[in-house]
Amino acid sequence: MTKANLYLFKWQALDDMGQLRNGENLSSQPREVLEHLMDQGLQPLSIKRIVKLSQRFWKNKERIAFIRQLATLLQTGLPLTMSLKLLANDHPLPAWSCILTDVVKQVNEGQPLSTVLQQYPLVFPAIYPQVIAIGELTGQLDNCCLQLAIQQEQIIRLQKTVKKALRYPLIVMVIASAITLLMLTMVLPEFAKIYLSFDAELPRFTQMLISGSDWIIHYGPVLATIIGLSYGGYSHFLHPQEKWQWNEQRWLLKLPIIKKLISYGCLCQLFQTLVLTQRAGMTLSAGLSAAESSISNLHYKRAVGLLTQQLAQGLPLHKALTDSPLFPPLCRQLVRIGEESGALDTLLQKLAEWHAEQANELAEGMAQKIEPLMMLFMGVIVGGLVIAMYLPIFNLGAAMN
Repeated sequence: MTKANLYLFKWQALDDMGQLRNGENLSSQPREVLEHLMDQGLQPLSIKRIVKLSQRFWKNKERIAFIRQLATLLQTGLPLTMSLKLLANDHPLPAWSCILTDVVKQVNEGQPLSTVLQQYPLVFPAIYPQVIAIGELTGQLDNCCLQLAIQQEQIIRLQKTVKKALRYPLIVMVIASAITLLMLTMVLPEFAKIYLSFDAELPRFTQMLISGSDWIIHYGPVLATIIGLSYGGYSHFLHPQEKWQWNEQRWLLKLPIIKKLISYGCLCQLFQTLVLTQRAGMTLSAGLSAAESSISNLHYKRAVGLLTQQLAQGLPLHKALTDSPLFPPLCRQLVRIGEESGALDTLLQKLAEWHAEQANELAEGMAQKIEPLMMLFMGVIVGGLVIAMYLPIFNLGAAMN
């Protein structure tokens, strides 16, 4: 039974001694919290819903920190239940403390940790319970948790590098737009009043900018409202639809540099997941299924799903890779060598490292190339506005005479 649509509730209650007690609880509705408190012999005073625990609430950093800390505690020789209890008691976030408390309770009742984590699909992606299940079967739970943490950290590090490279030009564009809007709506109109008071003809370039400034002042709020409503409608109604996401990602895969970034990132994540699952003792098909659930790009997700189907039909992985244009020849060649030599995990590790290096180099190189172009763009925009405002000053003396 999975636990979805959870909310964090904060409650106050009185115990048998009349002492006031406070706490938090995860549940889908207040009635369940009420019943839980009464089962504990508490008299509820107030139950307040704090926040809905959607998938975005659970951050990768906190998830990775939990699994790494669990690995560390297990490596010191502490039992699983005691390790989980320590993490639950010491966690600074109430939602995580509630989750881990429930995990401790179910593990104490005899449930495997992997089975308990499956009940929280929004908190723990599919690869977490899958790898932990292998650790439970092989008796190497600490090592599996550590390898899982390392693999997830590598994926997050790569994603941050790519996002940083893409975020820089966006920030510059926003700053340039804000400066342009400020000068057109606040600075330029004041200059225009001064110019017009002399009844002198303004330069053509200045006239064009003043006309643009008037248009923005009169119609800008309406345009901003339309853009805001359109973006809100798109974000809430169209973007969540899989069809729209598929079309968006297909369009991005047609852009040369963006296509490479997406390709390197998805392939790195695929091969890192396969390395982890292979070394944990999972079958190749199970590893592909775990990779499919962790990849966000729908085109690569579908391609990995087709690989799983072809492997189930008895096709070797290197031949299955041939049928999809999303997997370059290098992948097919190294996978074939790995399958024939019996060192598939080693070759998969090489592929993961190569794609991670390519993604990092491309992202850093793109940032270095875009930086001077963005500075030039800002210089042209701001410089053009300054020239337009001060150009009439050169004729101001003649106008005054």
